[in-house]
Amino acid sequence: MIQLNDFLYGKMELPAVFSDLLNTDVLKRLGGVHQSGAIFLVNPDICHSRLEHAIGVTLLIRMLGGSELEQIAGLLHDVSHTAFSHVGDYVFDNTAEDYHEQIFAEMLCKSEVPDVLLKYGYNISDILHGTFDILEQPLPSLCADRLDYTLRDGVHGGVISRQRARQFLKSVVLSEGKIAVNDENEAAWINEAFEKLNNEMFKLPLHLYANGKMAELIKRFLNKGLLTESDLFKTDTLLLNKIRTNYEGYQAIKAIKQLRGFDEFMRHGAVPKVKTRTLNALLV
Repeated sequence: MIQLNDFLYGKMELPAVFSDLLNTDVLKRLGGVHQSGAIFLVNPDICHSRLEHAIGVTLLIRMLGGSELEQIAGLLHDVSHTAFSHVGDYVFDNTAEDYHEQIFAEMLCKSEVPDVLLKYGYNISDILHGTFDILEQPLPSLCADRLDYTLRDGVHGGVISRQRARQFLKSVVLSEGKIAVNDENEAAWINEAFEKLNNEMFKLPLHLYANGKMAELIKRFLNKGLLTESDLFKTDTLLLNKIRTNYEGYQAIKAIKQLRGFDEFMRHGAVPKVKTRTLNALLV
């Protein structure tokens, strides 16, 4: 057993399979990948990791009574994110922001995860071809992935309070195997919180600048041969260190932190086109 503690869901004990999965290289790497991309360079308070989100999704599914397999799927769902998360989408001009989904199967199959799953009676195909209605739903529906990042990113970004997020979780239930809300006021609140998160954090010009400039820098260094695509599957720190070994890269990272060229970039640069998202939580 392993005990995990999260500021949203509290302490929970999980079976040994989760301990072994958390010790794989692909999941340990997520501990060094920032959930919000390069935003921490201009806003150091927003520095939580993809691993924190992955664990949160797992605990939320567990809290709602989802199967062990769906909890495992929740833990693994983001292992293929590049360094700086969605910055990878901007590097590859992926407007759907789903680059990590396109490479998910390949990255998972090349990892230690299939062997860990076999040890506990599962097969990697259970993850790749399973249906997980608690974990994932198309917009504008609520699901564990979307709910966790709404609350987690919202708290870290100062958009909502931790206390309010925990209060909302008391109204979350399953209805026909999918996440729903049993209070009309709470359903309205999460829909509004989601919109606020998108407008005040994801689309904040300062944050678009940080992620856009980082994507621009990585793309330039890839074209020059100073970086390779494999570098994008390191941690943020290792990728930053490689960029900084070059004088141009060192100065470019420094310029992002100092917001140099902010106005010019927002007028004429490759500002990320963040998807327009709305949420319509199911009320029961």
